Amino acid sequence: MAKQPARMSVEQPLWTALTWFRPLTLGYAVIGWSMRYDDTQRPALGWAFMAVLTAWTLATLNRTTARRCTFPFLAADIGMALTGIMLTMAVETPSRVAAGEPTLPSIWTAGAVLGFSVKGGWRWGAAASTAIGVSNVVERGAIVQSNIHNIVLLMVASTAIGYIVEVARASERTLARALQIEAATRERERLARDIHDSVLQVLSMVQRRGAALGGEAAELGALAGEQEVALRTLVTGGPGPGADDEAVARAARRARLPLQGRARRKAAGEPAPPEPVDLRPLLAPYAGRRVTFAEPGTPVLLAAPAARELAAAVGAALDNVEQHAGDDARAWILLEDEPDAVLVTVRDDGPGIPAGRLAAAEGEGRLGVAQSIRGRMRDVGGSAEYVSVPGQGTEVEFRVPR
Repeated sequence: MAKQPARMSVEQPLWTALTWFRPLTLGYAVIGWSMRYDDTQRPALGWAFMAVLTAWTLATLNRTTARRCTFPFLAADIGMALTGIMLTMAVETPSRVAAGEPTLPSIWTAGAVLGFSVKGGWRWGAAASTAIGVSNVVERGAIVQSNIHNIVLLMVASTAIGYIVEVARASERTLARALQIEAATRERERLARDIHDSVLQVLSMVQRRGAALGGEAAELGALAGEQEVALRTLVTGGPGPGADDEAVARAARRARLPLQGRARRKAAGEPAPPEPVDLRPLLAPYAGRRVTFAEPGTPVLLAAPAARELAAAVGAALDNVEQHAGDDARAWILLEDEPDAVLVTVRDDGPGIPAGRLAAAEGEGRLGVAQSIRGRMRDVGGSAEYVSVPGQGTEVEFRVPR
């Protein structure tokens, strides 16, 4: 059986307050009765009701919770209140009733009404307070100023609390829906990022090479292009052009390497690397003829999932350098280990990024920056900040808090 979701924090304090309200009002009713029972015409009947009311209140203390406070219980609770009000006519003398002596349950009846408000909302609270008000008028035998005052106060309190509870429950449903949408969006972004790093670029490569080869390969390339557009539209909401062949090859190699490494370790019986891991070996393979890697002399430890995502984001940034900065562009990777975060800076000496180009690329369905870089950082609680001046290169600062 699925676990029931917890109520919102706005509602739970009301149940806690009601749990304490009932015994406190019981004490008030008993003390008030003990101070006036000598002047009543049937004190034994009054004491008998007080005994029943006390036993009922103490026996049902654990029922004032969101799960255990059912409508049958509330009906029995308000039935006890109505019985006490009507029984007052038999216990008190007519003159004392006419003079406005308190009923037997006194303010204990408010607890029964508020239970309906918290459980069912303002409509149930208004109905319960109306029933109590009518019984008070019948007991008094007339509509007087004191009756109107007490009835109005009870109705205002019950409807106000009932309305607050309804707003809290609506907010709870809205929040739950928002969390579901957020979870679905994050999963969609993760899938879109993985698809961008592999499937979309492979389809683009097939389309380009098929068009270059001609014949049946061209037909196959056209079909691959149609599927690329359809898949890109599905994961981003808009089509966009594919990447070049070299980017496709790099993405394919990078997607295979983690799987091949795990397969080799499994075949050799080697244990999986422990967590946290040193980030330096994950970034070192990116160094080459046009990429310089600067690292500290000591290990830079980071949780394995965050380290893998950070390394993949750095790889995506270098892919963008190779694809957009030109054949002669150089890049530098700087790894810094700070007490509260790990910083990786990727800088190039290319032409830079024109203003508004990143937003336009995301609108075209290009997910390199939006998902493969910023999306990865967002998933591990980090950030990726771009600084680019046309003609002066681009700098990306990755920051992952510890």
